[in-house]
Amino acid sequence: MNHFAQLDGLVPDRLRPRTRKIVLDDYVLEVDIGFHDFEVGRPQRLILTVEVWVDEASFPEEDDASRAWNYDFLRTEIAALASAKRYNLQETLVRAIYDRVAARLGVTALRVRSRKPDIYPDCAGVGVDLASF
Repeated sequence: MNHFAQLDGLVPDRLRPRTRKIVLDDYVLEVDIGFHDFEVGRPQRLILTVEVWVDEASFPEEDDASRAWNYDFLRTEIAALASAKRYNLQETLVRAIYDRVAARLGVTALRVRSRKPDIYPDCAGVGVDLASF
């Protein structure tokens, strides 16, 4: 017996979900990134957060993994892009990640953030934020 079915129709329209978001938060990678002589060839920590808003069809109502948006895709694609080459700029890597995720079926909005946490001793990090809004 499905006890959750008893709740159908009880959620007021004003409280129905308007957006659906998948988040990969503070993914830490070692990336060969930076244009200064002391950075080239010396991988450094890069922290990435990816927020993906998806359409209703990409956010299943049933507890069925085959219908879910794949979190593993985010991690594996980001890792592949980050290790595929060296980057001079965070902007370039963030753009590559953004373009890869934005091309996925069901994406309605997107934000990709990066930060280097080890650059300045008096800052949590320096970074880039690219969003569709």
